[in-house]
Amino acid sequence: MDEDFETVINSELELLTPGVRANDDAVRALLHEDFREFGASGTIWDRETVVHATRASSSTPIQADDLRPVRLGPDAILLTYTARMEDSTSLRTAIWIRADGAWKLRHHQGTRLPPGS
Repeated sequence: MDEDFETVINSELELLTPGVRANDDAVRALLHEDFREFGASGTIWDRETVVHATRASSSTPIQADDLRPVRLGPDAILLTYTARMEDSTSLRTAIWIRADGAWKLRHHQGTRLPPGS
């Protein structure tokens, strides 16, 4: 697998771990300064609201399955996967860009799946 793909997948998985989610600086280090998310709930999030939300939900385990990276350009990767937490399943899309030599999450989208999916 491509080294950039491995870096992006590992960074996305870090954002799902309770230890990173509970650490504001660790979350900020992975998010681009212009980060934006369209949440599964329909909420639009920016970098700081996600930092606070991840801290508040840091104890909820999140499992990621079927991670698929696709290169959009030399410094952009689209990552799709299925996230499962408690009784909720969602499809996730993440766009990671390389900025100043580091991979940063620029955009994230979640789409809820019906129960039992």
